[in-house]
Amino acid sequence: MNPNPSEGPASRHAAEIALLETVGRDLRGADLPLELTGVETARAGIAGALAQLENYLLPRLRSLDAPLLAVVGGSTGAGKSTLVNALAGRPVTRAGAVRPTTRRPVLLHHPEDAGWFEDRRILPGLSRSTGEPAEAGAATSLTVVPEQSVPSGIALLDTPDIDSVADENRRLAGELLDAADLWIFVTTANRYADAVPWALLLDAASRDILVAVVLDRVPTDAEDEVTADLEAMLQAHGLAEALLFVIPETRLDDAGMLPALLVEPLRRWLAGIAFDAASRAEVARRTLSGAVKALAVKVDAAAQAAHDQHVAVRHLRSAAEEPYRRAAQRVMDSAQDGTLLRGEVLARWQDFVGTGEFFRALEQNAGRMRDRIGAFLRGQPAPAVRVEHAIESGLQAVIVAEAGNAAEEADRRWRSEPAGRLLLGGDDLSGPGAEFEQASAAAIRDWQRALLAMIQAEGSNRRLQARMLSFGVNGAGVALMVVVFSMTGGLTGLELGIAGGSAVIGQKLLEAVFGEDAVRRLARRAREDLATRCEALFAADCARFTDRLVGLAPAQAAADLRDHAQSLLRLGQLS
Repeated sequence: MNPNPSEGPASRHAAEIALLETVGRDLRGADLPLELTGVETARAGIAGALAQLENYLLPRLRSLDAPLLAVVGGSTGAGKSTLVNALAGRPVTRAGAVRPTTRRPVLLHHPEDAGWFEDRRILPGLSRSTGEPAEAGAATSLTVVPEQSVPSGIALLDTPDIDSVADENRRLAGELLDAADLWIFVTTANRYADAVPWALLLDAASRDILVAVVLDRVPTDAEDEVTADLEAMLQAHGLAEALLFVIPETRLDDAGMLPALLVEPLRRWLAGIAFDAASRAEVARRTLSGAVKALAVKVDAAAQAAHDQHVAVRHLRSAAEEPYRRAAQRVMDSAQDGTLLRGEVLARWQDFVGTGEFFRALEQNAGRMRDRIGAFLRGQPAPAVRVEHAIESGLQAVIVAEAGNAAEEADRRWRSEPAGRLLLGGDDLSGPGAEFEQASAAAIRDWQRALLAMIQAEGSNRRLQARMLSFGVNGAGVALMVVVFSMTGGLTGLELGIAGGSAVIGQKLLEAVFGEDAVRRLARRAREDLATRCEALFAADCARFTDRLVGLAPAQAAADLRDHAQSLLRLGQLS
């Protein structure tokens, strides 16, 4: 987002909130339906981005003057709950030897700040219980505890273990850390180098969040060595500004409490931030800016994942459509190279025209040939119909066979990829659809009827009516079909002499009635109409595949997310 300098703060603030709300809407719409490599990581990234939006960014941006939330996190047994109890001055969250101890998160706030935390302004996915110290239980609710000892202006949140054996606890711990304005990270002298805490600390460094590290249970004789080593690690990982508080190894009292003196430096630091409105605003601004920049990275990754999905959808669509396109082309090749002028079609055509009779007629002038055509064909509609039926049967056989080849190849291509297999499920699409044979027969008959209508329209003027009456519409129609099916003369050998010669007869018949130019035009239109109908047939069968892609991963989704990532990056830099 690039706010207009002429806008006032309130207007810019409203625009920032609107941007984040739009980002949330579009992230929720990016469902990444195809099972591609890395998609689970991408889905988790989107879920994490949405959680940060809902748990921190939107609540904080909508309530800039709300108290800060300091989240206390760390590994199993690090002493988080013991630390929180010590800061509160009494047991308010369960601490003990049974792991995991903290299951239900506990939020402590000053009573004057109750209005900020008892509703669902933050962590809206968790239900609330208030007023009682938390008992261990499922991580499905947030226990909100008013506590006079917590400074007004800041709240403490005790979280489940980040490395808990319970998946739900680990997930919730991550969401709670994302909701923080600042982190209090608790580790121990013998676990401060563990991988899991450092993964989260590196995430904190990338978001520029304020971090306080509490090094707990440090043996007195090893304090200098351990502290120096941890400080060096923090500096090496971009956390040189992190504050380090050391709590020496000590015995807890009968109530399981640390001596108050040991947590006093941390208490004073928190109180100083809470007391100073400018310090609170600076912490909130810094964390908000870092979180927006981190969100920009997540949204950009989501945009890439959405783009990958769109590319995969296009690939699957092509994998289905290409075999059908080739099949349609093979049908048209068969329908113009003389292939169909064989067998039954050729026999019926020869029965219809009487080959020898017409070859002799071709040697005469056009006027005499028209007379002989009329005399030969008058009163013989049945032979023309038999030719039509033979053409319909032969053409349908070619179309159905090619549809079967296309369906088999499309099914094989989809099943070779995880995304395609998932979309097909248990459906076998390796043959034409159940209605394809009937639909192909109907399409051919419709083409034949359209061709006859075209013949009638061509012979409708008075000059040609007499010729048409003597020849007959059906006779001219089947002659035109034969011409269409021999446009490239693909026959060889004996077939060339028989079927090719018969095709010439058809053309000469039509030229005698309509003229040479008209025949060429009629043949071209008839062929184009047949090609269109074949393409529609194959497209309808291909839709059994492509309909499964409808609405999946539109290109605009990736483009919108990419734009949002750029807007968020600019917003993070301006915050």
